[in-house]
Amino acid sequence: MNTRQRAVPGALALLAAVGLTACSAGSGGTADGDAGRTSRAPAEPSPGGTEGSPATGDPVDAGHIHGLGVDPADGRLYVATHRGVLSVGRNGEAQRVGDAADYMGFAVAGPGTFLGSGHPAPGSDAPANRGLIRSTDAGRTWQPVSLSGEVDFHALSHAHGTVYGYDSTNGVLRVSRDGKKWDARAQLAAVDITVSPDDPDVVLATTRGGLARSTDGGRTFGAGRQPLLAFVSWAGQRGLYGLGPDGVLRRSSDGGRSWEVTGRVPGGAPQALTAVSADRVLAATGDGVYESRDGGATFTRRLAVASGGDGH
Repeated sequence: MNTRQRAVPGALALLAAVGLTACSAGSGGTADGDAGRTSRAPAEPSPGGTEGSPATGDPVDAGHIHGLGVDPADGRLYVATHRGVLSVGRNGEAQRVGDAADYMGFAVAGPGTFLGSGHPAPGSDAPANRGLIRSTDAGRTWQPVSLSGEVDFHALSHAHGTVYGYDSTNGVLRVSRDGKKWDARAQLAAVDITVSPDDPDVVLATTRGGLARSTDGGRTFGAGRQPLLAFVSWAGQRGLYGLGPDGVLRRSSDGGRSWEVTGRVPGGAPQALTAVSADRVLAATGDGVYESRDGGATFTRRLAVASGGDGH
């Protein structure tokens, strides 16, 4: 890239905290020749907070947040955590909709249909790694689909009728049309993945070396390129967002080749990111879930979370 930002030790430590060191294995890929440019972050992007209804409920003890999504059936916000999936109301009230399992991977696949992975609730006799699980009643109940006892997906993406999952147990990207028969593709150490809504072959992954790009459906990845991002999410041509370890939110309109800073998400260390549309973004940080409806210029806290959780 034309402007090469150096990954400072603090950023690397934070990437380790969100999962690169503890939860991933392996590396690899082929060189990607695409070049771009990285915009310079302002010293203090304003967090703002003027859209929507602010959270007014008591902070929730969620342990750690692993995923965010909006159910297209009713527009309700769902938050996947270390202690179950939460349904969040307009004013920040939250309730757990199902069990108290640890949902490490989470994605909304359709109206009332969620995909998940992780670990069972305390006291359960289920396998430690749940493989791919599915809910068709908005998280109230879950059924095993595949790879139970074998895989813990730390990132899930549903696009083009296909499931893309980052298997943190083996450090492999897996792809499946039906959620049952999987194709093991590139081996790499990643925190998050996202898939182009226009091209099923374009997959992005956040790595310690920067954002890695695949143009063959995740079979190979190019070397990581700056900026250093912890989480990425893609919603339409103008809706590719990346969240850095420092909480700076960036947007790309050219598939991740160049980025512009749009703001900073309040609340400390980032934990999850979901782009709902080109201008609507959900982000989880150390003290809660924040929403922006203006592309990251301003944020409103949708859910308050107690700090100091023991999630991972």
